[in-house]
Amino acid sequence: MRIAIDVRKLHDFGIGTYVRNLLKYLALLDQDTEYFPLCRPQDAEAIATLGPNFKPVPVASKPYSVSEQIVLPARLVPRRVDLLHEPHYVLPPLVPCRAVVTVHDCIHLMFPQYLPNRMAYAYARGSLWAATRRAERIFTVSETSKADILRYCDVPADRIVVVYNAIDDRFSVAPSDEAIRRARERYQLDGPFALYVGNIKPHKNIERLIDAFALVRRDGFERIELLIIGDRISKFPRLRRAVDRHKLHKHVRFLGFVPDDTLAALYRLATLFVFPSLYEGFGLPPLEAMASGTPVVTSNRSSLPEVVGDAAVLVDPYSAPSIAEGIRRVLADASLRRALSERGLARARQFSWEASVRRVHDVYMDVASGRPPAS
Repeated sequence: MRIAIDVRKLHDFGIGTYVRNLLKYLALLDQDTEYFPLCRPQDAEAIATLGPNFKPVPVASKPYSVSEQIVLPARLVPRRVDLLHEPHYVLPPLVPCRAVVTVHDCIHLMFPQYLPNRMAYAYARGSLWAATRRAERIFTVSETSKADILRYCDVPADRIVVVYNAIDDRFSVAPSDEAIRRARERYQLDGPFALYVGNIKPHKNIERLIDAFALVRRDGFERIELLIIGDRISKFPRLRRAVDRHKLHKHVRFLGFVPDDTLAALYRLATLFVFPSLYEGFGLPPLEAMASGTPVVTSNRSSLPEVVGDAAVLVDPYSAPSIAEGIRRVLADASLRRALSERGLARARQFSWEASVRRVHDVYMDVASGRPPAS
């Protein structure tokens, strides 16, 4: 069996986590299949260390480029590949073998206002429609995302396979006392703080989170700080204006991206984790926080209730008072914090990359062998 996987997004934030764990656990589970990871030239050497059955194929074309439509099929033909896995929604029409795709979410179709222009929307919609029609199976990461795909794409439901994401090992192993001490000292974390992790695109709802945080501080929690880890605030001046409007310059801190060991320490140092996103295909950060024993406040929309179960306080992300009330409940009630921490740890243990990748591998074998989807 010869299987190609497009891993050019290996270092991306969301899809990168998916790709890295897919490669890691396929290497542990299967030493017989020949795998041809389609990768950036600079990643080829590292990928080759996964095992002798992993044979990297350097591809200079960038994802979502015109050239990939020709280059990817051309790389597959001489290798006589049986199956291609595209871990995002672009599947070149000239691919000379069976294919599966992963559709993580339908955000570009649900929030077209966030795309740069109408051409980008047309590209996203056309690519998603073509990929789902062409693929033998469609992986997605939640029942919510499956419902979204069925809403936007005319495909049979039995071709869509829900395989949940999971957390990286680095969040299930407690950082050292020294790592926690360094993080506390570097960021001067002497008091309670709420933590947000992720990008700060509009659907992440950070402006409304800042509004809610201002309400919390006015209600007697003057010592609380808000740390936002992700993109630089310079990309979104509206957020700076929201901080200015509430005079929160000393209390809302945008840290940009931080190293993994620092992030693991910050999760454990946080008094609570807050994630008021309007839409998520899965939503890994709340799961990472729960695996760190941190109480979570998150949205009651999209896939987030499916992911967190009963281990988080759910709020209406379209209401700043609702977000504020969720934060206040956690800050004011030590017994609730302990209960959320315990339930969060138990919930996080229910998600496993090994189990998820094993399911992906089973589908690979079914598709490559020509077996129909299970009813």
